[in-house]
Amino acid sequence: MTSRIKLEPSWKAHVGDWLQRDDMQALSAFLRERRAAGARIHPPLPQIFAAFDATPFDEVKVVILGQDPYHGPGQAHGLAFSVLPDVRIPPSLDNVFKEIQRDLGLPRPDHGYLMPWAQRGVLLLNAVLTVEEGRAGSHQGRGWEVFTDHVVDVLNREREDIVFLLWGSYAQAKGRVIDTQRHCVLKTTHPSPLSAHRGFLGCSHFSKANAFLRKRGRAQIDWSLPLRAALVP
Repeated sequence: MTSRIKLEPSWKAHVGDWLQRDDMQALSAFLRERRAAGARIHPPLPQIFAAFDATPFDEVKVVILGQDPYHGPGQAHGLAFSVLPDVRIPPSLDNVFKEIQRDLGLPRPDHGYLMPWAQRGVLLLNAVLTVEEGRAGSHQGRGWEVFTDHVVDVLNREREDIVFLLWGSYAQAKGRVIDTQRHCVLKTTHPSPLSAHRGFLGCSHFSKANAFLRKRGRAQIDWSLPLRAALVP
């Protein structure tokens, strides 16, 4: 798995050995087979571990757990909920921006590129790191969940004072191992249009996350995003 994909050094030190396990090698073989069969897999190979590249292990302040990448062409680039600057903002992310505007008074961005958050300490982690175009959930149950469970477990055990934002039952189940004495765990419904009105809109997770970080003597997250025209390609 790691022969073609380079894991960011701090993450490699903590979870790199896991990628050498037999089940991870089987996942790697599965991905190769699907590509050979003509499947279009998202995100592109160099971006599968983009969340780890953008947010080194010791810099994680907040974790947002997603489920699997967007399966439309050109959408996924390795960060949960994020799309590239010229891609239309997906409905769930639009609800995230609505809540940030309500909670913090920040203007809603004109794009859905969340790399600035990742570079400020927000690990945007999907449970499953790949998907086939047009086939939502097509790589679930192939091994990614075991790896990302391990990522959450390592953060829980080896770090302190992280805020985990668990939106929806899937993320909440994945976060069961988190020690709430060491970390802050905030739960609500998923920001999907189907469920956002049942708790996500009005949850104030962004101000609550910053209040916890302040209380623990850590720098807050700047949840604002620059205008698309100001982004560096």
